[in-house]
Amino acid sequence: MRILIAPDKFKGSLSARQVAENIALGIGDVIPDVQIEIAPVADGGEGTAEVIHDSLGGEWVTCASHDALGGRIEARYVWIRDQGTAVMEMSEAAGMRRLKDGVRDIMCASTFGVGEMLLDATKRVARKIIVGLGGSATNDGGFGMARALGFRFFDERHNEIEKALDLISVAGIEVPVAAGVSPVTSLKSQPASASGGPLQMRIIAACDVKNPLLGETGATRTFGPQKGATSEQLEILERALTRLADAVTRELGCDFRNKPGAGAAGGLGFGLMSFCGAELRPGFDVVADAVELEEKIKSADVVITGEGKLDSQTLEGKAPAGVVRLARKFGKRVFAVVGRATSDQKVREMFDGVYELGGSIPQARELLRGRAQELATTLKR
Repeated sequence: MRILIAPDKFKGSLSARQVAENIALGIGDVIPDVQIEIAPVADGGEGTAEVIHDSLGGEWVTCASHDALGGRIEARYVWIRDQGTAVMEMSEAAGMRRLKDGVRDIMCASTFGVGEMLLDATKRVARKIIVGLGGSATNDGGFGMARALGFRFFDERHNEIEKALDLISVAGIEVPVAAGVSPVTSLKSQPASASGGPLQMRIIAACDVKNPLLGETGATRTFGPQKGATSEQLEILERALTRLADAVTRELGCDFRNKPGAGAAGGLGFGLMSFCGAELRPGFDVVADAVELEEKIKSADVVITGEGKLDSQTLEGKAPAGVVRLARKFGKRVFAVVGRATSDQKVREMFDGVYELGGSIPQARELLRGRAQELATTLKR
């Protein structure tokens, strides 16, 4: 029997590889002669760079950057030299996990540090950059990132806007004219989504949500409360992103506000498309291509996936749903080993079986191995 183990991370507990390895141990306890292949996956959120690094190799590099509230940090990303590819996560610079003592200030939070990471990759003469969107502490529509790349923003009196909280007054945008950066007229004369964009390289934004930039399901109203925004702040932030989208349409000749995924990472999906000509793709698809998951599934008899919490959000682009989609394409049985699982039948019925850990985080490794043993017993029948 050939088994492919392709789980996502258990957030706050185990990495995707650690999850896979413990499941493999449990399967091996019950079926000693089983052929197991491990292929950790991700969906564009935290853990994406690690999964691609584990599959393709490369090296972890660091660069000077800033966190969402302006603190100086060292951000790391994966550099795959022979491919000229950088793989980074926006949360490494502008994520919630970077905030000291959990202090949040969504009105001031900026993606400036993400722009610094992009610039560092250009110094390595990167031909392609993959940016994982997820875990953000920001809601600036990529404004901070664009400023780091040299874009300038002005209000109606031509006073320069330098803080995200002043975006509500944005009226004009000046595009940098420098090596590798096109002037406004050049941007307007090309399709806004053309490969390369102002950084003159291919940028792929990998996301796990389909939210547009604005509206009830947009960046602000959907994710703002999770980042500490009050009702009053939500109204201000929504107006600010609307003004930014209007300015981009007017000055740059492109409008991505309604594109699914534009609202990812506080609107950074919108910003990467607008200011960098990025291609927005489902994060799972980006990772699956990188790790050649489809070929691995083809050669397996059984596929096992998993994540920390299996619920209705799993259906919205999360890694286990992507694994199921590919497994069913080739008629493979697919099982899930998860931390917790919803009672929602629509979610559970995606799999041939769901094995739930329960228990606490410190026991995760032991519980994973135990549930995998149960699954292996079922497979032997």
